[in-house]
Amino acid sequence: MWAPDIYEGSPTPVTAFLSIAPKISISANMSRVSIVASYGGTLQQIFFFCSIASMILGALAAMAQTKVKRPLAHSSIGHVGYIRTGFSCGTIEGIQSLLIGIFIYA
Repeated sequence: MWAPDIYEGSPTPVTAFLSIAPKISISANMSRVSIVASYGGTLQQIFFFCSIASMILGALAAMAQTKVKRPLAHSSIGHVGYIRTGFSCGTIEGIQSLLIGIFIYA
């Protein structure tokens, strides 16, 4: 994974920006696509299992790190999974929870 290496080598303000900005933009784009177009049940299950995998991978990979910024990157990977769970519901309530999560995260 490239995110921990980028977080470790970057100055702290860049790390803070990289921990927030991509997640907000990706979630906004995913919300926009889901509002405009509907997706099937199979794609919804794929989103759900990818979000679960992201949460598990982020948590397990962070436990093995010793430097300060690397667990922050793995935590960021896990947070994307939590945000993506709201998207994978496929309902307006799921999108609302995604937007609330992004607002709190930012």
